[in-house]
Amino acid sequence: MSLKELFAGLQEKINSDPSKIAGIAATYQFCLSGEGGGDYNVVFADGTGQVNEGLADNANITIRMEAVDFLDLTTGKLDAMGAFMTGKLKVEGDMSLAMRLQGLLG
Repeated sequence: MSLKELFAGLQEKINSDPSKIAGIAATYQFCLSGEGGGDYNVVFADGTGQVNEGLADNANITIRMEAVDFLDLTTGKLDAMGAFMTGKLKVEGDMSLAMRLQGLLG
């Protein structure tokens, strides 16, 4: 699966079950490096979510990872806490938003 496919699938998940994002008003920035990497952002506001390619103007949280590690994280092959503790996952900004990410991606 490519990042483009993963983020397209995320948009479908957001559209199909808006209850998962109820009460979230934040912009998540994903800076994914290495082969197949790219920059994506997800903007949550008013019970909706929009996935965009590129950099957001004012992200509340920025997640930095290698693209391959991010794909492993989203498929359950890589544990988020383990990735954070070993430096594979770097988070800048509101850590409480990072904690909600698993529920949003799952």
